[in-house]
Amino acid sequence: MTIRVWDYLPEYHEEREEVLAAVAKVFESGQLILGPSVAGFEAEFAAYHGLAHCAGVDNGTNAITLGLQALGVGRGDEVITVANTAAPTVVAIDATGAKPVFVDVREDDFLMDTDQVAAAIGPRTRALIPVHLYGQCVDMAPLRRLADRHGLAILEDCAQAHGARHHGRPAGTMGDAAAFSFYPTKVLGAYGDGGAVITGDEDTDRNLRRLRYYGMEDRYFVERVPGHNSRLDEVQAEILRGKLRRLDTYIAKRRDIAQRYTKALGDLAAPGGLALPTVSPGNEHVYYLYVVRHPRRDEIIERLRPYGIELNISYPWPVHTMTGFAHLGHAKGSLPVTEELAGEVFSLPMYPSLSFERQQAVIQALGEVLAGF
Repeated sequence: MTIRVWDYLPEYHEEREEVLAAVAKVFESGQLILGPSVAGFEAEFAAYHGLAHCAGVDNGTNAITLGLQALGVGRGDEVITVANTAAPTVVAIDATGAKPVFVDVREDDFLMDTDQVAAAIGPRTRALIPVHLYGQCVDMAPLRRLADRHGLAILEDCAQAHGARHHGRPAGTMGDAAAFSFYPTKVLGAYGDGGAVITGDEDTDRNLRRLRYYGMEDRYFVERVPGHNSRLDEVQAEILRGKLRRLDTYIAKRRDIAQRYTKALGDLAAPGGLALPTVSPGNEHVYYLYVVRHPRRDEIIERLRPYGIELNISYPWPVHTMTGFAHLGHAKGSLPVTEELAGEVFSLPMYPSLSFERQQAVIQALGEVLAGF
């Protein structure tokens, strides 16, 4: 038996009839591009967040790129974010022609250290991208104050935080716009790529819809560049409509799994040893990932392989250390917390259909491995 960090097949077997019915509905509709399924999902996803607007796009990376462009970010601008994130966050900034500027993260929750942002703001800073990592939100109040003081836009990266809340407010509703990914592993995942940008601002939404469709408002006539071919697929949208109705159920199951991990592994947690996730004040965590930390991380992962357990590292290389971003000039040691985390964090299996038996097998195996240190 192999236990992977993520597996969609158990969920698919449970929801197979609904998924196939959604596919058939689209195929029989006579409209395969930007039809009623996309429009329906956009309205329902916006309503879930209590906002007026949602524009579906083809993936989460382009959700960030188009979101930034819709907010006026372009070549020569700077965007402040973190290097403790999936590379697409930064790839998307680069795609606009803007320069990513990094601040470090906090030791306890691995989220943006908002106390460092003010010093990073310069004359070319145009936007902030807080990354709501692993399923909980960045402290948004200080960022909002800074953005208002300096005239900056905030685009929330919510790729890992569907349904999370911060002091009662849904992730994605505390900035000027928010980018979501529906990659299959996500809390709300499609059966392929997909993304969306939500906003409460009508002009931003109009910009997004033009950007995703070649710069057109009417067919064949480009109003403004840049423009992209970046549309959410009808089939994925219809599948997501069904899954959106179950999103809160998915989140409840994730929280149950996280609670079992925390209870079972609590005795193994110790200073300098295994560190369990910390939920920051005011946050309602959705546990996209259950990320733990240990200084002998790599040994643990290798020793778990004979048990048939395959774990994941999110993320082994801080973005600023990647050769593709060497031109940004960040020396080793410039983001010390981010760099330390990259050598110690790893993710335990986490998905709503993870069985109790499989989770217990992971807990037992991890306990046996740690007992050998």
